[in-house]
Amino acid sequence: MTTQPVHDPRPLFAQAVDQAEQQITAVRPDELSNSTPCADYDVRALLGHMVAVLRKIARAGAGGDARNVADVADGIADTDWANAFTQARGEVEEIWADDALLDRMITLPWATLPGRTVVDAYTHEFTVHSWDVAAATGRLGELDPVLAERALDAFAEFAPPESRSGQGPFGPVVQVSDDADVYTRLAAYVGRRP
Repeated sequence: MTTQPVHDPRPLFAQAVDQAEQQITAVRPDELSNSTPCADYDVRALLGHMVAVLRKIARAGAGGDARNVADVADGIADTDWANAFTQARGEVEEIWADDALLDRMITLPWATLPGRTVVDAYTHEFTVHSWDVAAATGRLGELDPVLAERALDAFAEFAPPESRSGQGPFGPVVQVSDDADVYTRLAAYVGRRP
């Protein structure tokens, strides 16, 4: 009898976070007030949200209450976003290096899920937010299409249009042409207006 290898979502998560980090590093201080496709955030607030998400992942992985972490990190100097992101990422990688976390139930502000599912979900969130930053700063050509394909497949499974209430992070699907690039289709699927 052959057993299937167990899926480790951390390498793909690292790719998505690498991409996010590249986008954050490229942001200039004069771009921080640009609006983003993520309606609640300008670039500064979106970067603060991305740092906060890493802090939530670390807190939840360490067994703490991620609800106590603000949705947007503040108090970060305009020239220090990349450093803040890298520091938060290091904490996530240290905590989530423990293989046992992948099979443990992890409590997040919005659900309690197996660790593997948590890592997958945040992989796709970082993929979308990388597009948000790239769209707001004119760097769309720098994104990895493989990450978008994986995110689009995942969102179709766990955030189908018929299950959306309009109260969460996903708006109604926006119609785009069938030949649109994968990031445009991903953005439209999660309710952005590319």
